[in-house]
Amino acid sequence: MKTECAWEKYSEKQLKELEKLSQDYRTFLNNGKTERECVTYIVNEIEEKGYVELGKILKDGKKLKSGDKVYAVNMEKSVILFHIGSQKMEDGMNILGAHLDSPRLDVKQNPLYEDSGFAYLDTHYYGGIKKYQWVTIPLAIHGVVVKKDGTTIDISIGEEDDDPVFFVSDLLIHLAAEQMEKKANKVIEGEALDIIIGNRPLKYDAKKDDKTGADKGNKKEEEKQTKDKVCAFALDILKQHYDMEEADFISAELEIVPAGRAREAGLDRSMILAYGQDDRVCSYSSLVAMLEQKKPKRTSCCILVDKEEIGSVGATGMQSHFFENCVAEIMNLIGEYSDLALRRCLANSRMLSSDVSSAYDPSFASSFDKKNVAYLSHGMVFNKFTGSRGKSGSNDANAEYIAFIRKIMDEAGVSFQTAELGKVDLGGGGTIAYILSLYGMNVIDCGVPVMNMHAPHEVTSKADLYEAKCGYAAFLKAE
Repeated sequence: MKTECAWEKYSEKQLKELEKLSQDYRTFLNNGKTERECVTYIVNEIEEKGYVELGKILKDGKKLKSGDKVYAVNMEKSVILFHIGSQKMEDGMNILGAHLDSPRLDVKQNPLYEDSGFAYLDTHYYGGIKKYQWVTIPLAIHGVVVKKDGTTIDISIGEEDDDPVFFVSDLLIHLAAEQMEKKANKVIEGEALDIIIGNRPLKYDAKKDDKTGADKGNKKEEEKQTKDKVCAFALDILKQHYDMEEADFISAELEIVPAGRAREAGLDRSMILAYGQDDRVCSYSSLVAMLEQKKPKRTSCCILVDKEEIGSVGATGMQSHFFENCVAEIMNLIGEYSDLALRRCLANSRMLSSDVSSAYDPSFASSFDKKNVAYLSHGMVFNKFTGSRGKSGSNDANAEYIAFIRKIMDEAGVSFQTAELGKVDLGGGGTIAYILSLYGMNVIDCGVPVMNMHAPHEVTSKADLYEAKCGYAAFLKAE
């Protein structure tokens, strides 16, 4: 079965809607390069749309009713939205679930060191990456530093035009004969992904007891005061601008991400080239679809979580009980809670596990089954299963649920396609789908096709973004 290019069906009105969505999405990407930044952006957006924080409702002792909009934030890294429907929650919810984290480099807790006149930050990569893709590109530092007194310092260096950027060095081609003989996964080792943050030494004026650019002090005293002078200069800058000491790295969460803004790609501006589109393209389209809901009959829910790229573990990942606890609180505030009612609600719910899928790349055609692969600009993509090889670790959606989804999409005029993640024995991947399916609810993976997945800069189609938003909105309305 062949699918058609979605661009060919659009009216002028739809093209305007598509371009507006694409522009807003790029703004989201530019302002959300970490999970924390994404959550901050989302909270600001949804509060303007009338969403109220769950903790505030509990503190005020209020109850919930049909039409109310509620959200809950988990450790500043995950957020869940509820739009209460007119039907009993025991009958189930319509759920969209995506993740906000993306592959990157994380700064270690004891990261700063100096070697041969360079100051470095030691890193540990997060998620599945091709390590050689991260060398020689401009990098930015995003994150938070939390001091012992509880003060939180937001860090963002490398995004403004006058900001410095950082980089991982690589060996010049003239000396790379041995390096070029290595396998791709060994060309750059994980421990070699340390970023260079400085090359200028600090000069110390012992007579005036201050730091200057002039070499007036006693040499021995200067060396005593600043043994690693380049690191000392870097620390001096951090102290001046962020009131940060070296020991504060211990309680910091600093992420190294590609510097620069999301860009339109192609002469026709049909694509988006940007960092972090896995899975922020599904997160954003899910969010917009959620905010478009007017008076849902079934309660709508949008889950945007952390830690998917490393197995959905930890307190902010989907494997935590945060989602289940939030549902219990919501049902209690409506007056419907019991342990049995909660179990029924979860079992009777339906979910679209909104995550990206691999888009066909003609340059690497041998890695794909052309009959069962997603094509850029052919609409949102459904994956009956993910996992690897013999469907290991997958949620395998049943035929009845897929038929139900087909009907929703066809009636809404949404362009969609089905796909698998590459050829059978080449690899695979996972999502949060299997975790929600443990409740007995119907779940299927779907999302936006992506080229260059997990690379520093990924590619999506504006058309697929638009179709995903329309598909998510149609799903949330389904009775």
